[in-house]
Amino acid sequence: SLDFSSEVGECHMMQSVFLVFNSKTAELLSHHQVEIKQSFPKEGWVEEDPKEILQSVYECMERTCEKLTQLNIDITNIKAIGVTNQRETTLVWDKETGEPLYNAIVWLDLRTQSTVERLINKTPGRNKNHLKHKTGLPISTYFSAVKLRWLMDNVAEVHEAIVSHRAMFGTVDSWLIWCLTGGKSGGVHCTDVTNASRTMLFNIHTMDWDPELCKYFGIPMEILPRVRSSSEIYGLMKSGELSGVPISGCLGDQSAALVGQMCFQDGQAKNTYGTGCFLLRNTGAKPVMSDHGLLTTVAYKLGRDKPACYALEGSVAIAGAVVRWLQDNLGIISSSEELEKLAASVCTSYGCYFVPAFSGLYAPYWEPSARGIICGLTQFTNKSHLAFAALEAVCFQTREILDAMNQDSGIPLTQLQVDGGMTSNRLLMQLQADILCIPVVKPSMPETTALGAAMAAGAAEGVSVWSLNPEDLTEVTSEKFEPQINPEESEYRYARWKKAVQKSMNWETTEPVFNGNGETSIFSSVPLGFYIMGSMLMLIGARYIAGQCLLNC
Repeated sequence: SLDFSSEVGECHMMQSVFLVFNSKTAELLSHHQVEIKQSFPKEGWVEEDPKEILQSVYECMERTCEKLTQLNIDITNIKAIGVTNQRETTLVWDKETGEPLYNAIVWLDLRTQSTVERLINKTPGRNKNHLKHKTGLPISTYFSAVKLRWLMDNVAEVHEAIVSHRAMFGTVDSWLIWCLTGGKSGGVHCTDVTNASRTMLFNIHTMDWDPELCKYFGIPMEILPRVRSSSEIYGLMKSGELSGVPISGCLGDQSAALVGQMCFQDGQAKNTYGTGCFLLRNTGAKPVMSDHGLLTTVAYKLGRDKPACYALEGSVAIAGAVVRWLQDNLGIISSSEELEKLAASVCTSYGCYFVPAFSGLYAPYWEPSARGIICGLTQFTNKSHLAFAALEAVCFQTREILDAMNQDSGIPLTQLQVDGGMTSNRLLMQLQADILCIPVVKPSMPETTALGAAMAAGAAEGVSVWSLNPEDLTEVTSEKFEPQINPEESEYRYARWKKAVQKSMNWETTEPVFNGNGETSIFSSVPLGFYIMGSMLMLIGARYIAGQCLLNC
């Protein structure tokens, strides 16, 4: 079986990856990856080119097939294809021309802040959890519906295509499956339950699009993809060397990692360290609503007739992206390996705390007004301490989510399974075990997201080359990191971190107003505006009085 994974790599660059697995042993046979540019047209805006994403997928497939041939592996042995993707990233395209109508708006994009505020203002009691009983989600810039609403309000081509019934909406999975199965010549417009559950248009109880939610956001239901299970044949590849191979697995990246880590039991959890950090805990067949700022999401539905499984999720916007920020924006490191060396050279932050709230704070706060801060600096602080504080920040954010999960479920987690690019950093993994005060378990094959999509594809009815029965699952070899510091020290450092988080809150209090040149107006701050207007009036008044005085004299 085989999987294509299109998940975010680092900020500024993401990757498309195509990986081939042996369905009997779960061994990775070959793979190829291609980097994709992310663009930042304005502060807080993050976009990707949908055509570049698609082209990168074709390139990855072709190159991997070449590598398999060199290994004397017959590519006709590829029985199924699975797709895993960034979940909330939003696209709209024209079904008649097949052309995207705008760039893909990436999940951590912040342009929809005013849209979110407008929506929250029209809810009873200005409650951001107004839709949570149906969606499991707060009203936030994070989810697809607000990005789609922004496109409808601000992009003429999108508005016109919707009016003329030519528009199609989807997350990256929908765009890829539609294109790979024929595009404008009969492509399949679908998504799976895990991706649908991140749009804010999907009812996690009825497991379908919700007319009331669509009405709330003003989104026509005809542009939405059909919702399918995570493991079934959606359609066949229509071109290239893999033409005729069924596409039969589809999972949002974090759900795919949960499946790839084989967390099929209620209470099992995994944390993925990528651009962001995503901790998912399987809660079984019933959705658990969080009282502590977590999301309730669909974990997977592995077959049309199989029950849906749910998860509690904590999302951290900035994890691996902080490494890139230290490298590209500050220039204090040249690689992620150098970050580990710098941090290891001091093994302490020396009282320095780094809250990387570049896109506000996600779980458990959901506070878009927060901004990044570095505090506790002294004359002794150097870049090594800052490097250590950056790694600690990833671990503290995970600890906050784990605490919330333990409170919601009432059953403390006894160990944490981890995956993703940052898990190659051994110091980070040890730090994580120290800060959580529980063991951290890392699989020897880190590509668990891709593996999960491959498992879903191979297990689909009509393919059936991969068994998901517990007794048939391959035992994954792993490495365990045990806590090495005393719990009192861990609690002290964690309390200081919480204090730093409070300092980062409510930083952005008003939305900036831009003049015609795209520059911030002096009147963007209300108090400053009043001050300047008041000063001008006083000046005019003073001149008038002076003039009257001269006349009278």
